[in-house]
Amino acid sequence: MSQIRLIAIRDSELSVDEVRSAIMDPAAGGIALFLGVVRDNDLGQDGEDRGVTGLGYSAHPSAEAELRRVAEEVIAKHDEVIALAAVHRVGELAIGDLAVVVGVACGHRAEAFEACRALIDELKAAVPVWKHQRFTDGSAEWVGSA
Repeated sequence: MSQIRLIAIRDSELSVDEVRSAIMDPAAGGIALFLGVVRDNDLGQDGEDRGVTGLGYSAHPSAEAELRRVAEEVIAKHDEVIALAAVHRVGELAIGDLAVVVGVACGHRAEAFEACRALIDELKAAVPVWKHQRFTDGSAEWVGSA
């Protein structure tokens, strides 16, 4: 069975249970999950803390393939990974919605934490998904599109 158990960019609600189930493995003693949730505030590009009313995510058509490439790189750098999953949502999201769920299973917790952090950090840096934030003052801005 492949170490990459689930990779998806989708416009429907995300499931923590789906990701957790995908990476469950009898050899895994440590499972780390990261949930990215839409919050009600953010620092705008001007550095000011502002209220957020909602946001939309857009993705390049290559985003899912790029997410798979990122997953493969994480596995190559963290040979203790037993199983890995990552799902990112696109479309309009409300405060409290899940935007991204990633999970990694390893033999031990330290390795699971390390690989999970590498997965979310590299996903954020490399996968072409862009966020359009709407603020309570009526303004909006794109994040990650520069």
